[in-house]
Amino acid sequence: MSSDPKPTRLKSARLGVPQRRRAREEWSAGGVVLRRIRGVIHVLLIRDPYGNWGLPKGHIEETEGPQQAGLREVEEETGLADLTLGRKLRTIDWYFRLKGKLIHKHCTFFLMTSDSGDPVPEEAEGITDCAWVPLLEALDAVGYENAREVLRDATRAVFEPDTREILEG
Repeated sequence: MSSDPKPTRLKSARLGVPQRRRAREEWSAGGVVLRRIRGVIHVLLIRDPYGNWGLPKGHIEETEGPQQAGLREVEEETGLADLTLGRKLRTIDWYFRLKGKLIHKHCTFFLMTSDSGDPVPEEAEGITDCAWVPLLEALDAVGYENAREVLRDATRAVFEPDTREILEG
């Protein structure tokens, strides 16, 4: 028999090897708010804390569903209370880091209309401006490709009979 020393067992086979971290999943909801102004369909955009134009959105609370969260967040970020909920447009997702943690955010957007009220940005959340922008111009103004996809969905929906009735109502 060999008198080889017994091999020393490592505490972890992965010691020194970077482990693949799982991202924390977060869920949000928001709205593409439409209004007809002087015969032209406009969409409400917000300027976010990074200076980009985007769509109002925010976290879904434990006690609410995506529809309720979307309405609440649009009202909180823009001050508009006269909102009519339409159909779901799509869910987008993206990754980002917050305080060194990887976050995978999912956000479901709904079509909404608003016939009255002046939007007021929620400055406490870093929203610096709100603006009604003609729908087709908004596609160029929005600073995020995934939000432009949501706007494209809204543009297609405007030509559907159910949506036209809401906007012409």
